[in-house]
Amino acid sequence: MKTIQTIFVLVFLLLTITTVSAQYGNNGYSNGGYGGNGRMSQMNQDRSQEKPKEIPAEVTIGKIMEKLKPALDLDALQEIAISNVLAESLRSQAILLKGESGQEQKILEFQALSETTDRKVNEFLNEDQKIKYKAFKEDRGSTKKSKKQK
Repeated sequence: MKTIQTIFVLVFLLLTITTVSAQYGNNGYSNGGYGGNGRMSQMNQDRSQEKPKEIPAEVTIGKIMEKLKPALDLDALQEIAISNVLAESLRSQAILLKGESGQEQKILEFQALSETTDRKVNEFLNEDQKIKYKAFKEDRGSTKKSKKQK
């Protein structure tokens, strides 16, 4: 008789534990929260997907000038003038990115901005530097394309 009572108690406990576990799923935890229907995990994902930190314009301009200065043999005055043009261009790019216009419109605006920036940079260069600058841009464009293909 004691054996039958023990079996009934064990079966009852087993069924109770299984029922409770099935309600919550995954051994009592559902998507990171205890029966929270995934709300806790969604909050954690929202926190982890914050915007990446923006790189300051000065850092970007510095990197560009590190490559541009030796390639074009720029003097100090040219370096300052071109870095100012690049700073203005970066500010305009940021404004364009935040704009509400469509994708095709943004592409056209970026192309126009690029042409304007190139024209302004060329104003500060002599003939030899203009040729080097054009080659520098073409080389830079081909390396970007090869990186995208990889």
